[in-house]
Amino acid sequence: METKELTKAEEQVMQAIWAVGQGFANEIVAAISSRPNGSNDDSDAIEEPKPAYNTILTIVRILEKKGFVAHETFNKANRYYPIVSREEYSGQMLGRMARNYFGSSFRSMVSFLVDKKAVTLEDLESLTKELEK
Repeated sequence: METKELTKAEEQVMQAIWAVGQGFANEIVAAISSRPNGSNDDSDAIEEPKPAYNTILTIVRILEKKGFVAHETFNKANRYYPIVSREEYSGQMLGRMARNYFGSSFRSMVSFLVDKKAVTLEDLESLTKELEK
C-alpha cells in the first residue's frame, strides 16, 4: 500500500522523528529547532521564528492520523515513534516522481540528474558496482 505524500511541514517533523527514533513532544521540538530544515541537510535552515510547540504537536497528531506515527502513553505524556520508515517513504516518493515525471523510467530520471549535474561519474560508477553485486 502506498503512503500519502507529506506536506513540507509534515516532512520536516517526520525528519525530526526519524532522527530521534522515538521521543516525547519536547524532544521532537528540540530536534526540529536544532536541525536545519528539520533534516540532515545543512543547505537551508528553518526560517525564524522557529515553529511553536503547539504547531509541531498539531502536525505530529496529523501524522498520526495519516498513519506515519504512533504513540505510547506514559502517565500523561505521549512518546511518539515512526510507523513508516524513512527508507520506505523515500522509496515511495522516488517511485512516484519516476511515474509522474519520467514515465516510470528510473533510467530517464537518472539521465535527467546527470544532465543537471546532480549525479557525478563517480556516483554512477558506484551505482554500477552495487548493481553488479
